[in-house]
Amino acid sequence: MRSLLDTNILVYADSSDEPVKQRRAIALIRDLRLAGSAVLSTQVLQEYVNVALRKLHLPVGLVRERIAFYRRFEMVTTSPDLIADALDLHAARGLSFYDALIVQAGVASGCSRVLSEDLPHGAQWGGVRIENPFKAVACE
Repeated sequence: MRSLLDTNILVYADSSDEPVKQRRAIALIRDLRLAGSAVLSTQVLQEYVNVALRKLHLPVGLVRERIAFYRRFEMVTTSPDLIADALDLHAARGLSFYDALIVQAGVASGCSRVLSEDLPHGAQWGGVRIENPFKAVACE
């Protein structure tokens, strides 16, 4: 099942202050990468780098290593068409523009789901289902 990963998945993989979510994020990234079904967008990668540097205070060298790893994933480039589609989704459904851009990246790449902690679990837009992979983890 092709899955677009939202920024929070990548951030939790490097965030030691949430060990349960960190383990879940690492397992997701590993399993989806091995299955060849992980998809990222340039927006997600940009957001990850910003959080990794500013909030997680990761060294630039480590962030570069992560980029080298994530560049092996299928990557959806933020294009003018994708931006226009996200704008339409934003206007029609009331999603924030940046959340709509992530959903549209999932739609454009043929994903069946977007894995995100920030989007409403169970929602569907454009044939893409939103799943919070940490929903069950919160009870652990």
